[in-house]
Amino acid sequence: MRERFHSGWTFDEMTAAAQTNTDLWKSIRARATVADQAVRRVESLGRTCHFLVLSEDWCTDSFSTVPFVDELAARAGNLDLRILSRDRNPDLMDSHLTDGALRAIPVVILLEENFREAGWWGPRPAPLREWLAREGMPLDKEAKLRERRRWYARDHGRTAIEEIVAMIEGAAEAAHRGSGAIVSTSAP
Repeated sequence: MRERFHSGWTFDEMTAAAQTNTDLWKSIRARATVADQAVRRVESLGRTCHFLVLSEDWCTDSFSTVPFVDELAARAGNLDLRILSRDRNPDLMDSHLTDGALRAIPVVILLEENFREAGWWGPRPAPLREWLAREGMPLDKEAKLRERRRWYARDHGRTAIEEIVAMIEGAAEAAHRGSGAIVSTSAP
């Protein structure tokens, strides 16, 4: 995983290479903010971690979430982030499937300082997943996309960051207990 992590792109490298939604990625990243409390929670754990993100430039959920994850990594002194293409890393994607079958992205893989996987999150915040499974289910594809975009615009990355920070805390607690369990906050 160490080599794979280091082969990944930084956020800026990814947006420079993007072929789709480039301006949208950059615009969301320029406005992305993360609560000071989230940064303090991560830094207070006193451990270095890495985020390895599986994504693609065309994905609505990715450009609505990953800029905020990058902001968290940029602000927390004990985090760094690299991005890999989902489509160029099918083995890694297949070990982080949504509902055991879907190659849904983004996937944020939490790696410990030694690059051992400690948890993963994805592809959407829980309230949005629940809405899509209930109220959003009967909508056509365009209406679902429109409502997802509205949800993300209202949320400003807060829910994803809260869930990801909770994942980091859960992984730290598991490591403290010596369980070595991988913490997942992905879709069931």
